[in-house]
Amino acid sequence: MTGRDENIQETHQTELMSAFEGDIPLATAGPSAIRRLGRRYVPAVVAFFAVVLIWEGFTRLFGVETFILSKPSEIMASFFETGGTIWGAGFRTLIESVGGFALGTLFAVLTSLAAARWAGFRDGVLPLAIALNAMPIAALAPIFNNWFGSTNVFSKMGVVAVVVYFPVMINTTRGLLEVDPAEVELMRSVAAGPTQVMRRIQVPNALPYFFASMKVATALSLIAAIIAEYFGGPQDVLGQYIVNRAQLFQFPDAWAAILVASIMGVTFYVLVLIAERIFMPWHVSLRARE
Repeated sequence: MTGRDENIQETHQTELMSAFEGDIPLATAGPSAIRRLGRRYVPAVVAFFAVVLIWEGFTRLFGVETFILSKPSEIMASFFETGGTIWGAGFRTLIESVGGFALGTLFAVLTSLAAARWAGFRDGVLPLAIALNAMPIAALAPIFNNWFGSTNVFSKMGVVAVVVYFPVMINTTRGLLEVDPAEVELMRSVAAGPTQVMRRIQVPNALPYFFASMKVATALSLIAAIIAEYFGGPQDVLGQYIVNRAQLFQFPDAWAAILVASIMGVTFYVLVLIAERIFMPWHVSLRARE
């Protein structure tokens, strides 16, 4: 094989790997990359359509009433008919969700850094965080509505922030603390201070824990925002839309709004996956997919 042929083969292999990782368009990749992507995503797509078909067939075969369980065909018809309304409501709910998610994550990371640095602070704040996590959303929403006003967006963001705070804080703290003692001793042997140990050892070790908790928090943030909207506030949000349509027995409309919430949740989750790949491409869980 000539040097030119070897370069062509190496370039082709690089393109395949890049396509598998999403760095270049799939159309320019080789068939092996397409097969690998198919093995990863086709089962999920097949399972999704299988569930929808079984759902549709079950409701038609047994004559299930719409107010008990709407048919997927009815839900999709409502989804397209009321698309402008439900997507507008979904966007406003998404603002509450993302705002509370950002606030909860920020406070959780700051708490985790302090807890990893000072044992006294950790011993004092962890029981409080556990108690905060035990508070139900149904109890928090009226309190925050009273503090900020039911029409104030911060009343919903506050509920979301509290719900997001605990999983992110507890997992990030665990990642900061569960480091290899030999690595810490090695850093100290070269006169590294606590800040350097934190930056070079503890933070990289905590990143997988942090992103794992972020994936959980994406779903929690939307759930918390929608439930908080049940307790009053503007009418042009998903929570109120679902309640109002259900009270009018327009259940396909309510299910269509739930579908919008699911689409936003999946998109939010995918964005976290992208951020995970950007900030920690070195982690074994990502390299194992290659």
